[in-house]
Amino acid sequence: MIRLIGYFFGLGTVLYLGVAMMASAYLGEVTKDLPDYQVLASYSPPVMTRVHADDGSLIAEYAHERRLFLPIQAIPDRVKAAFLSAEDKNFYQHAGVDFQGLVRAIAVNVQNMGSGRRPVGASTITQQVAKNFLLTSDQTIDRKVKEAILAFRIEQAYSKDRILELYLNEIFFGLNSYGLASASLTYFNKPVTELTIGEAAYLAALPKAPSNYNPFRHHDAAMERRNWVVDRMVENGYVTKEDGDKAKASDLGVNPKKASSFLFASDYFASEVRRQLTEKYGQESLFEGGLSVRTSLDPALQLFARKALQDGLISYDETRGFHGLIAKVETGTDWGIPLSKVVPLADVPEWKLAVVLAADEEGVDIGLRPTVDAAGKVDEARTTGRIAAKAMKWAYRSATADRKSAKSPTGVLNTGDVVYVEALKEEPGSYRLRQPPKVQGGFVAMDPHTGRVLAMVGGFSYNQSEFNRATQAMRQPGSSFKPFVYAAALDNGYTPASVVLDAPIEIVSGGTVWRPQNYGGGASGPSTLRLGIEKSRNLMTVRLANDLGMNVVAEYAERFGVYDKMQPVLSMSLGSGETTVLRMVSAYSVLANGGKQIKPTLIDRIQDRYGKTIFKHEESVCQACNADDWTEQDEPEVVDNREQVLDPMTAYQITSMMQGVILRGTAAGKIKLESDVAGKTGTTNDEKDTWFVGYTPNLVAGLYIGFDDPKPLGRGSTGGSLAAPLFNEFMQAALKDQKPEKFLLPEGMKLVSVNRQTGMQAIDGEGGTIMEAFKPGTGPADVFSVIGGEEFATPEEILNSSQQAKEAVEGGQGGLF
Repeated sequence: MIRLIGYFFGLGTVLYLGVAMMASAYLGEVTKDLPDYQVLASYSPPVMTRVHADDGSLIAEYAHERRLFLPIQAIPDRVKAAFLSAEDKNFYQHAGVDFQGLVRAIAVNVQNMGSGRRPVGASTITQQVAKNFLLTSDQTIDRKVKEAILAFRIEQAYSKDRILELYLNEIFFGLNSYGLASASLTYFNKPVTELTIGEAAYLAALPKAPSNYNPFRHHDAAMERRNWVVDRMVENGYVTKEDGDKAKASDLGVNPKKASSFLFASDYFASEVRRQLTEKYGQESLFEGGLSVRTSLDPALQLFARKALQDGLISYDETRGFHGLIAKVETGTDWGIPLSKVVPLADVPEWKLAVVLAADEEGVDIGLRPTVDAAGKVDEARTTGRIAAKAMKWAYRSATADRKSAKSPTGVLNTGDVVYVEALKEEPGSYRLRQPPKVQGGFVAMDPHTGRVLAMVGGFSYNQSEFNRATQAMRQPGSSFKPFVYAAALDNGYTPASVVLDAPIEIVSGGTVWRPQNYGGGASGPSTLRLGIEKSRNLMTVRLANDLGMNVVAEYAERFGVYDKMQPVLSMSLGSGETTVLRMVSAYSVLANGGKQIKPTLIDRIQDRYGKTIFKHEESVCQACNADDWTEQDEPEVVDNREQVLDPMTAYQITSMMQGVILRGTAAGKIKLESDVAGKTGTTNDEKDTWFVGYTPNLVAGLYIGFDDPKPLGRGSTGGSLAAPLFNEFMQAALKDQKPEKFLLPEGMKLVSVNRQTGMQAIDGEGGTIMEAFKPGTGPADVFSVIGGEEFATPEEILNSSQQAKEAVEGGQGGLF
C-alpha cells in the first residue's frame, strides 16, 4: 500500500511539475511581447477642440472621438458609484482580477447554459483598462491571460483613482461620445456634476453594449438595464432604497444635444476658424488636441450682419420672380410622411417646409413638415395653414423658362409642390411664400483698431452652400477700390482740392485701345479729387492713377492688403482685380484707424488641453503693467508696434472725402447714422457685383452682392441701391443706444474753405464752398491747374472746358461705379 501511495505521489509530482513547466513556458511565451503598461503614466487621450465666441458661447466642436477629459476629483461620488455597481463592485478591494467575481460568473454561466442568455463577463475595470489601452478586442484565451497579467501589473504601478480616471475618460458610450464628460453632454446636455442618480445609472449601463441600450431604438431595454444598475447601487449601499425607487420611476430623461446648442448663425465663421486651425496646427491637433479657442465673434453683431445680408438677398431675389420649388411629393392619405423626408435648411429656422394641398384664386392651402425625432420617428400631428394671394404676389412673375408669368396663386403653385413658408406673426395660421435666393453675397464687420473680425456671413445659408463668400470668393471690388488710388495720391503731394480732368481718355497698350467710361456715360470736365470720389468718376480716377503712376498705386494696395501682388496696369485703378470681402474690410480699417496696418483675425487666443496659452493675437507690449503696488509712478503705456502704412493726416483726408460719398455722392440718402460715417460704393462692369464698404470711428463693415457665376444683376443694380442700404441696416442695429462718435481732426491739420468746383480758396460770401482739410505746408492752389490737362487755366475758363468735355463724350453707358 505504501509503495502504491508512493507511486501515485511520484506520478502526481511528475504531472504537477510537467504542468507547471508547461504553464511557465506558456506564460513566458505570452508575456514576452506584452505591451509596456508604463505608457499609461503619460497617456493623453484624444480630446475634442472647442471653439467659443468672445462672450464664451460655444460655436463649434471638432473631434474624431467626442471626448472631454475629466479628472477623477471632478467626478461626483454618486456617478462613480453607478459605474462601480455596474462594472466592478469590488474594484477598491481586488488586486486587478476579481476571483470571487470570476467564480460567480462561471457559476451563473453554467446555470444559464442552454437558455440562450448572453454569457456573463467577469472583467474588472482594471482588466478593461488593459484591454482598451494596450490590447486588442480579440476573444481568445491568450488575450484574456495577457489582460489578467497586465491588470496585476497596472494595479501595482498606479493608484485606484488613476485607473478609474483612465477608464471613465476612455470608454465609448454610443452616439459618437467617448468619455464620461462628453456622454453627459451628449445624452443629457448637462455637466457630470449635475447628473441625477437615474441619469448616472443610465450612463453606467451604456459601456456594456451602447447600441443595445440606445434610448431611441431600444428604450425598454435601456430602461431595464438602467434600473438594474440602480438596484445594484442600492444593494451596494451607495443610495437609499427610497432614492433608488424614485430613480427607477423616472423616465430615461435623455435630452440629446442638438446642433442648435451651438451659437446660432455662426457656421461660416466657424468654418473659417477651422480652416485656419488646420493650417496652423494640422488635422490631428484640431480633432484630437483638445484646443480651447476663443474667437473674436460678437454674437449680437453676427445676428445683425446675417439679417442685413439675408434681407438684401431675399429682397433682390423676389423682384426676379418665383423659382423656389424645392420638391414634389404625393399628397395622398398622409402627406406628412413624404414631406418629412425633405430636408429643410436647419440654419434658417424662421422658414418652414410646406406642401401645397390645394390652390385657388384667393390663396394656397399648405401642410407643414412634421417634426422628426432623433430616432427618425415622424410626429403624428399634422399642422396646416394658408398663404393668401397677397402674401405671394411677388411670385407671379416667373423666373424660370418652364413657368409662365401668373396672375394668381394657381398659376404659381400646384398640389404636391414643396416650398418654404414663413409664419405671419400678426395673422396666426397665415404664411408668406419664401424661396432660397439664387443671388449670394458676403459680409464682414471688423474692429479697425485691432483687426478682430466681429461678424462674418458667407452667404444666405451655410446648409444651402458651405462656400464662404466673405473669405473664399475672389471678386472684382469695382469702385470700392478707388479710395486706395486717392489715398496714394494724397500721400504723395496731392490734396482733396487738386483738380483732375473728367473727360474722355484713350489708353493704348499692346496695340489695343482702352476707352474707359463713367457709369452712365457723361463727364464733368475739371473737378476736384473730392468730387471725383464722391461721384465715383472713372475717367478722373484713370487720369489720376496715370499721373501718379500705377507702380505707386500697386504699392499702396499691397500695403493695405487688398492684393498680395497687384499688376500695375491702369484698369486695376478701377477695381478690375480680384480680392475678398475680408481683405477689403481690412484695408478700409487702415483708413479708419489713422493709417496703422492691422492683421485681420478671427482668433483671439488658443489654449492647449492643459490650459496653457499657445497663441494670442494681441501683440502690444506693456512693460510696466504688472507692478506689485502703486508708488506714484506714471501709468504704464501699451506700446503700439503696428506699422504706420499711411500718414494719419492722409487717412483723415480720405475719410472726409468718403463722408461726402454718403452725404452728396453715390450713397446719398442711403445711410442715416448719428455717428460720423465714411464709405464707398462699388459696382463692377455690367452690374455683375455691387459693393459697399464703410466705417464709423470704431467699426468697419463691408459686403458685396452677386451671383456665384457672375452675371448681370440688372440695370440700376448698383452699390448705392443694393449694398449701401444693407450696410445702413447693420450699422443702425450695431450702433443702437451707443453714443454718437466723430472722426477726429489730427493735430496740425487746418481747415480751409474752398470752392467745390475749382478747388481754390473761397472768397468770403462765395457760394458752393466746403471746408477742406490740408496738411501743414499745403493749401488750396493759387492758380487753376488741371491734372490731365495740357495747360494751366483760369477759373473763368472752367465753364468752357467743362462744357467742351461734356460735348466730347459719346453716348452709351458702362464702366465701374
